[in-house]
Amino acid sequence: MLNSLDPSTSLYFELFNENPGFKLSIDAFIESIILCLYAGKNCFVWFGPKPMILIMESEQTREIFAKNYVYQKPHHSNPVANLLARGTANYEEDKWAKHRKILKPAFHMEKLKLMLPAFYLSCIEMLKEWEQIIPYEGSKELDIWPQFQKLTSDMISRTAFGSSYEEGRRIFELQKEQAEIIMKQFNSIYIPGSRFLPTKSNKKMKETEKEVQESTRRLIDNRLKAKEAGQKFGDDLLGTLLESNSNEIEEQGSKEFGLTIDEVIRECKLFYFAGQETTSVWLGWTMILLSRHQNWQAKAREEVLQAFGSDQPAFDELSRLKIVTMILYESLRLYPPLATRIRRTNEETKLGNLYLPKGSLLFIPTILLHHDKEIWGEDAEEFKPERFSEGVLNATKGQMTFFPFGAGPRICIGQNFAMLEAKMAIALILQRFEFELSPSYIHVPHCIVALQPKFGAPLLLQKL
Repeated sequence: MLNSLDPSTSLYFELFNENPGFKLSIDAFIESIILCLYAGKNCFVWFGPKPMILIMESEQTREIFAKNYVYQKPHHSNPVANLLARGTANYEEDKWAKHRKILKPAFHMEKLKLMLPAFYLSCIEMLKEWEQIIPYEGSKELDIWPQFQKLTSDMISRTAFGSSYEEGRRIFELQKEQAEIIMKQFNSIYIPGSRFLPTKSNKKMKETEKEVQESTRRLIDNRLKAKEAGQKFGDDLLGTLLESNSNEIEEQGSKEFGLTIDEVIRECKLFYFAGQETTSVWLGWTMILLSRHQNWQAKAREEVLQAFGSDQPAFDELSRLKIVTMILYESLRLYPPLATRIRRTNEETKLGNLYLPKGSLLFIPTILLHHDKEIWGEDAEEFKPERFSEGVLNATKGQMTFFPFGAGPRICIGQNFAMLEAKMAIALILQRFEFELSPSYIHVPHCIVALQPKFGAPLLLQKL
């Protein structure tokens, strides 16, 4: 039996037991779902005229992720969302399968190894800026949150567009401007047809979208012309995508099996939207946690210096950073970039003992499952990277209770890309700096698209 609850109060739960000042605040929508827990784990909350069912059981979560043709992503009610990012992450069924198949080669590990120099160059450019503003003696306060936003945008620009990096960076800057306008619209009531009104924001969105489309199409056309002239598409994400697309069309003998230019453009836009924000918040929370827990910062630094000293890390050396990996996983557990996941039933189905009509909404509260004491123990709210010393499977005891990148057939295609980005950045920072929380830091995790520090992440950095 499902219980219903009318959410009418605010809820905050502590994330650091030893410091009452550290609390995780959740936005109003998520708060209303969390309040369902007072009615028990088998419950639902009204989301407008539709009931949204809370999913907290491991086997139910596993089944939802596994049966992606039955449990699909809901469509956004505001069509302006299409300007933000449309691509593999949004498609379903055969269209999703086709796009995923063509995208997959771009994220093979052998391809990712070729991107390490781009990751390294982006990190070094950021750290050189830090070295210029931080004195040789003493410390300097620096808000690392916008620094990481710029870093991950730079990394994606370089890896997505290679030699066309500068133009790619401009495209992603436009994407960021577009996202800011759209997110403001999401926070207001949507009136059908309002996007056609000649308002300042609507005009700006159309102009930005036009420039993004034209710039990306120009990059793609240049690659296609180079291929016709006997050159390669390139080893960056765009080149690999175009090569995979061309191979699929040639193997199947029809353009219907490949992506159109417009679809390639959408996937390029998705590279930025899906990868930039999530990795930047991951890095931000990891730095905040290491600032808070100096013993783990010291352990991680010792591991990094033993592995490759002050040299540029190679792929195999990054892969052997066990302590850094444990820390990154624990950071994802405490602060998953996507705090929640929602699915919609595409047909009438049964989930465990629940009979669900077509169109039912299912709410998977990632952040609650990552903090559930029944799963992780009484210390679930504490930062303890040693949980992952024997890997994820051992830490979760085989349950579907840790899924920062999703799970099942639709698991994030870029998870290895993101892990390499994060390891490179954290390792290079540990090589060069010690850091601690600034007294001005205010701990308020805040859900917009990703779970981010609402008031930034000011740290005190000191050169080693």
